[in-house]
Amino acid sequence: MKAILVQDDRSLIWADVPDPVTGPEDCLVKIEAAALNRADLMQREGDYPPPPGCPEWMGLEIAGTIVEVGPEAAVKSNWKVGDKVCALLGGGGYAEYANVKYDMLMPVPKNCTMVEAAAIPEAFATAYLNLFMEGGLKPGNTLLMNAGASGLASVVIPMAKAFGARVITTVLSDEIAASIAHLKADVVVNTRKTDIVEVLKKELADGHGVDVAIDCLGGDVMGKCIHFLTHGARWIMIAALAGVKPEIDLKNIYVRNVRIIGSTLRSRTPAVKARILSELVEKVWPKVESGEVKPTIYKVLPITEAEAAHDILYRGENVGKVVLTVD
Repeated sequence: MKAILVQDDRSLIWADVPDPVTGPEDCLVKIEAAALNRADLMQREGDYPPPPGCPEWMGLEIAGTIVEVGPEAAVKSNWKVGDKVCALLGGGGYAEYANVKYDMLMPVPKNCTMVEAAAIPEAFATAYLNLFMEGGLKPGNTLLMNAGASGLASVVIPMAKAFGARVITTVLSDEIAASIAHLKADVVVNTRKTDIVEVLKKELADGHGVDVAIDCLGGDVMGKCIHFLTHGARWIMIAALAGVKPEIDLKNIYVRNVRIIGSTLRSRTPAVKARILSELVEKVWPKVESGEVKPTIYKVLPITEAEAAHDILYRGENVGKVVLTVD
């Protein structure tokens, strides 16, 4: 089969690799679409190696058709050849086929295309993990989701809204704010015109203080904003694109009982990931099928144009997910 490989100069090539051998607990999936994540860029640059046992090529989420079911997978699950599925991978999604352990598979939600389904597993699992398992989000809570135009925000915002939360998000221009209007965040802050710290101060004074923050930026903004949260709030760090060394008033943290939580999906055990996916199907799929929560697709390109797809993420121009299709 073919897969996207990283060459010595970090360029990408669609090249031959060995065919996967289906393990006893695996299902072999013929990939129809694979979505991009910033972790793919980090892996390409050598900063985010795949877990042991995963293929060397990138790709954390796919959609496709089951073409083979391992003997133990057939006993332990209801999967069968011909099922349309989406899957969360440790790596290896930029390819024609992928072996997937049976409990890392989810049915494609009704009313979703395969492109949309490919954009679900990593982003939805990350959103669910941080909103509910780490953040303990409840109806009536206020969520701060930084970087509102990111692929993750395009899931986090509508998911939080669907479960009764109030959402504040940040963008870098009025044009970007308009492009994410369909996500229906309650407060959208253009941080080039308005100081987010002043917004959070006012929200707190008005009784709408932030209960949960999901932060992929970090840096000085995190250090300033974290002082204006509700008592017992959770600030969840998932990346630090704006800097890794903020200045924080620690007294404010312990007086307010604020918890700073570091969180990545990739480092979770297979058992935890399987639990997340199971709860997604049980609790979130009905909201996907009703249209309350849907992935936002920015652009679709053939997998042979993976380099151009990565460039979109490098430039930060995407609002929502970029997806590669596999013929």
